[in-house]
Amino acid sequence: MSEYEPTETLDVKGLSCPMPVVKTRGAVDDLSSGEILEVVSTDSGSMSDLKGWADSTDGVGMLDQEESEEDGQALFLHYIQKE
Repeated sequence: MSEYEPTETLDVKGLSCPMPVVKTRGAVDDLSSGEILEVVSTDSGSMSDLKGWADSTDGVGMLDQEESEEDGQALFLHYIQKE
């Protein structure tokens, strides 16, 4: 479990590239500076896709990424802060 307290949670389960990044970008735009977005995905590619997006986007920081499991399905959790 993450040590971060997300302001919002974005569920992108079932979506594959590029939709997790597209939806995350929109959700981050709605945050205020300092707020944290938790993104919950079932796409293993989201680990590299969202990290790459955050690293190349000004005003966004990837705080953490974790793998989890829910009902036997892999979940990929991302914690992104708007700076």
